[in-house]
Amino acid sequence: MKTIHNKLLLGFYGDDFTGSTDVMETLALNGLPTALFLSAPTQAEVDAFKLKRGVGGMKLRAFGVAGVARSLTPDAMRIELPAIFSAMHTIPTDFIQYKVCSTLDSSPDIGNIGLATDIACQYFPSDKIPILIGAPFLNRFVVFGNLFARIGDITYRLDRHPVMANHPVTPMRESDIRLHLGLQTDRPFKLIDVHTLDAGYDEVKSHYEDLADSEGNFILFDTMSYDHLDVVAKTLYECWPGKTQFTVASSGLSYGLAKYVRKLESGDTSLKIEYPDIAKRVLVVAGSCSPVTAQQVDHAQSIDFAGIKVNMSALISNAAHELEKVTQEALINVRNGKHVVVYTADGPDDHHIEMVQNALGQKSGKVIGELLAEVTRAVLAAVENVRVVVCGGDTSGYVSRALKISALETLCPIAPGAPLCVAHARDAAFDGLEIALKGGQNGKYDYFERIIDPDKFVDK
Repeated sequence: MKTIHNKLLLGFYGDDFTGSTDVMETLALNGLPTALFLSAPTQAEVDAFKLKRGVGGMKLRAFGVAGVARSLTPDAMRIELPAIFSAMHTIPTDFIQYKVCSTLDSSPDIGNIGLATDIACQYFPSDKIPILIGAPFLNRFVVFGNLFARIGDITYRLDRHPVMANHPVTPMRESDIRLHLGLQTDRPFKLIDVHTLDAGYDEVKSHYEDLADSEGNFILFDTMSYDHLDVVAKTLYECWPGKTQFTVASSGLSYGLAKYVRKLESGDTSLKIEYPDIAKRVLVVAGSCSPVTAQQVDHAQSIDFAGIKVNMSALISNAAHELEKVTQEALINVRNGKHVVVYTADGPDDHHIEMVQNALGQKSGKVIGELLAEVTRAVLAAVENVRVVVCGGDTSGYVSRALKISALETLCPIAPGAPLCVAHARDAAFDGLEIALKGGQNGKYDYFERIIDPDKFVDK
């Protein structure tokens, strides 16, 4: 008997904002048009959603909810997640993905993935729970259960990664995913390793099906190559249990599933992208202090972006005055036809970071995010035809709320995990806005330059 699949292949909850756009892009660019909602949609809202550009097609095949669970305590997660999963449960999909970062940012006290799984399984009970963290297109690899990430030409075990091992909130102390997540859950783990994956689909399928009686267990897949992604995706799709399958995964899962389903349906995995025209003006607001963002800000100023650094001392003493000053400076430059980058730090070693944290404590992200959001709103309200880039997951959330954005769709790729998007907004002034919401570590040094004319940098 032929298996009858749902109209929607996948629903996903992203545990941070920019990671959610990563999945949306991955699905769309592999032929499955996707809407990313900023709050949990109803079935009626999903049914009524009209794509503006239709990258991958004009028929919606997946939807997601951009969340914040990665930054939440367990108590806050117990408040945040049930209502979202309850709403998603009413929308039939083949798979539900709890989307985690491919560097597995989490701990027992912040962004607890085990707890999120327990809550999700109340709404999406699953006999087994696949975990797919590797994403070769993002230079993330899992080998014998251990997670690795590449920077430049060097691949690091994640507990020795110069950034993730020293993460200010969730430092990675253990690269073995089973041990790392074992601190967050009592569920047992089974591993399908590279030897099994290299043996091919039949062996993987047989091994996966043999684990069918391990109810509620995590099934972790190694992922070293694109071929591994392909065989894992085929296995999960062909072994679909006929009800919503819950998964914990990076965008590697969405890449693999979209690619496999598109090939099944059309016999083709190629996709033509129509790139937008050259931007007349670009406004960048950066709340990230990552070294990658610092390089991007430096490069932007070297090609004649007007650089405006927020004065942190002034922000602490009189936030309203600093907001007015930065807004007016940005407006003057944008009205004069300049590209503008408003930023808050010169990389992770900027001494102002510690000063702000000492002065504002846990409020620092909120204060910075609200300032950058209001600068963005004021500029867009006053000047038309501005393309926007927001750097930093928390900052992206504040900007999106200020612009009353309800959903996003992919417009075109700029860098893996950081596409240019089209906004669906409740305020007509911001509806159709071209905007990129990216993590601080995404993109090459010239990311902001690429935003000006994406077509110029295709395949470069």
